[in-house]
Amino acid sequence: MPQSPTVAFIGLGIMGLPMAANLVSAGFTVRGYDRAPQQTDRFAGKGGTAASSLAEAVDGAGVVITMVPDSPDVDEAMFATGGVFDSAASGTLVIDMSTIRPDTARTVAEEGRIRGLRVLDAPVSGGETGAVEGVLSIMVGGDSADFHAAADVFAPLGTAVPVGPAGAGQTVKAANQLIVAGNIQLVAEALVFLEAHGVDTEAGLRVLNGGLAGSTVLTRKGEAMRHRRFEPGFRIGLHDKDMGIVTAAAREAGVPVPTGALVAQFIGALKAQGHGGLDHSALLALLDRIATEQK
Repeated sequence: MPQSPTVAFIGLGIMGLPMAANLVSAGFTVRGYDRAPQQTDRFAGKGGTAASSLAEAVDGAGVVITMVPDSPDVDEAMFATGGVFDSAASGTLVIDMSTIRPDTARTVAEEGRIRGLRVLDAPVSGGETGAVEGVLSIMVGGDSADFHAAADVFAPLGTAVPVGPAGAGQTVKAANQLIVAGNIQLVAEALVFLEAHGVDTEAGLRVLNGGLAGSTVLTRKGEAMRHRRFEPGFRIGLHDKDMGIVTAAAREAGVPVPTGALVAQFIGALKAQGHGGLDHSALLALLDRIATEQK
């Protein structure tokens, strides 16, 4: 059996740390790097190899995974002096699993090809729970041969599906974030509606989740939303960024997303009010405030 390639994992945050740890558990040698040294130390505590710089993590790795917050962070990781493109050898498989603009993903892929690298955009859905459990949904854009070459790396992280050429993974992720935001908003509205009528919300949400209204949002977020617990699994600040990607890409394509645009305003309002660090289910908190003001 051929030896697994060394994996460089760049970005060890809420999602990246458990993802990198799952690769370690699957038998990969993983060198991790994060701009926050305490995160790199935490990764070392989970059996990974701590790197003191991005270049040190990437040097000699057969696979490089980036999991950073936004398009500018990906640009910096890839293009900066000592970044991925400076440090990776020709033929290295570069997988960006961040959520970024589709046009940025296409630019990264093209520049990577010029340097002889194999680049995939592979954003994920499933939140912190999915990352910890290794059951993320991974939407992958790029060359088919490169997707198949990455299969063993994707397997400990979740289920990967090829969705088209470079940038397609990010386009599908934008659609995912559109659906998730709308779903959370409607669950919040349903919960406030049930409470206003004195319904047992635990039973109400349970029976709703067993029918056509059921969703992963209800399964994973419903109980915490009932108790107004908004500890971050996926932060409002990040979903605000993602909804900006959605609305910009929709304008570029000339397609309407009226519901998405409205929910994007709600998410933006929460961030502006200083709640960017809360879970995106805190859309309920904004709805509570509106309902109180109307009484």
